[in-house]
Parts: sequence; C-alpha cells; structure tokens
Amino acid sequence: MATATASLAVRKKKKYGGLTPWVFALPGLAVYIAFLVYPSLSSLFFSLTDWDGLSAGYHVVGLENYRAMAEDPVVTRAALNNLIWTVVTITVPMVLGLTLAVLLNGKARGKPLLRMLFYTPGVLPLVSIASIWGWLYNPDYGAVNAALRAIGLDGLTQPWLGQNSTALAAVMVPAIWLRTGFPMLLYLAALQAIPREQYEAATADGATRSQRFWHITMPNLRPAHYIVLALSLIDSFKVFDLIYATTYGGPGTATQVMGTWMYFNVFQYYHAGYGTAIAVVITLVAVAAGIPYVLSQTKERDS
Repeated sequence: MATATASLAVRKKKKYGGLTPWVFALPGLAVYIAFLVYPSLSSLFFSLTDWDGLSAGYHVVGLENYRAMAEDPVVTRAALNNLIWTVVTITVPMVLGLTLAVLLNGKARGKPLLRMLFYTPGVLPLVSIASIWGWLYNPDYGAVNAALRAIGLDGLTQPWLGQNSTALAAVMVPAIWLRTGFPMLLYLAALQAIPREQYEAATADGATRSQRFWHITMPNLRPAHYIVLALSLIDSFKVFDLIYATTYGGPGTATQVMGTWMYFNVFQYYHAGYGTAIAVVITLVAVAAGIPYVLSQTKERDS
C-alpha cells in the first residue's frame, strides 16, 4: 500500500512538476495579483457603490448601477454601436486580409514592399490615424470631398463625421484600414506552411483553383481563423481611442460605444460607480469572447 502511494506521488510529481514551477511562477503571479486581480476586484466593488470618483465617502447601492444601465438609452445605443462595430471591423478586415494574403502568396512583384505598405497602418498611433482621417473627412478642404468634386459627384459630398447618418460608418473606415494588415500577416504565414504536395496532388486529380482553395487552403487556415477572430473580437469590444479622437462619441450619441460612455461617466460626469459598472460589463463580455479561443488552444496543445 505504502509503495503504491509513493509511486502515485512520484507520478504526480513527474506530471505536474511538484512545487518547483510554482516557485518560478511566484514573482509573475504576485505582479498579476497586484496589478490585475486586485484592481479588478476593487472595480467590481466600486460598481456596487454611488462613488463619484473624487469624494472620500460613498454608499453601497448594490445592483442599482446595473439596473440603471438597463434603462439608460445611451447604453442601448452604445451597445448597438459596439455590435455593429464588431461585425463590420472583424468581417471586412478578415476578408481583405485573406484576399491580400492569397494574392501576396503568389508570384507578385515587390511582395516585401506591399506587405510593409499594407501592415504599416497597424503600427501607427491611433491618435495619428484619427488626425489623418479627420483631415481626409474635413467637409471644406478634406481629400474625400475634394475627390468627389473632382469627378463631378458634388452631390455626394458630406460632413462625414458631423452627421448621424454617416459618422459611425466614417469612423469604421480607418478602423478597417488599420486592422487589415494583422490578419494578412497571419494568413500569409499560415499559407506558406501548407505543404505544396497537397496542391500538386489535387491538381493532378483535376481539381480547379476554386476547389483547391475551399478544400485545401481554407481547412489548413482554420487555426489562423481562430486567432484572428478571437483577437479581433476582444479588440472590438475594447474600442475607445479611435472614436474618442475622431468624433468624441458624437454627433449627439451617434458614435457612442460602451468604452467612451464609460469614460465620460467616470472622468467627466463624476459617476464613477456607474462608469465602473459599465467597465465591468465590457470586461465580462471580452472575457466571455476570449474563452472559446483559450479552450481551443489548450485542447490543441494537449492533443
């Protein structure tokens, strides 16, 4: 019996590594707890209060802030804008990134230069991107309206960022522009890892270009799809700076999203408790969106 117990302990130690890994992980865990877990728990607590963000005192109001969110028309508008933003700024960059990757994976001239050009927007500061597109959209001397006038389409000139009907779509364009390079690089790396023998065998069997794409390329890109989709989804829920720098959530609430509405409540309206409740909801949604990706990666690593 004692021998079996000792053998079981040895097997567990071999499998899990004993205490040694925890000793090495301890500094990282301490930083993680101090700078992520503790602030998160503090935010969760303050979301249950009426704290204004400045005063020393506050009252615990329970779930009142969360109930107020359900009746806040700006939250409804912001959540809808977040949903539209998520669908558009994930779908379009993924399709464009995949298309560019397929084209650049062929025998195109100047591929390194083209890759750099397509990826460069992704490394620019968002404030710079907002300034660039703010100038392009300027109703009086911006390049977009100037181009429309130059080709005789004066009737289509718009104050793109200044009216409800076009503001959100206009802000999405730079978001798509800067987000296309990342999926392009991931898809390009995945395409180059596909064995050429699969294409050669399919070609020998008479498969068309379309059949090779749907039955060889797309199945081999499945891991890249997971990564691009999960990271883009999480990024979409955190959108804040591009909208803040271009439209400030306006005109009215036309481009308001959960991130900007949280910021305004915490830092401008001094409703820190309510703003923190919005932040908690954003965090929960982002975590829920990331769980399938983490589980898929864990399963793939263990298999």
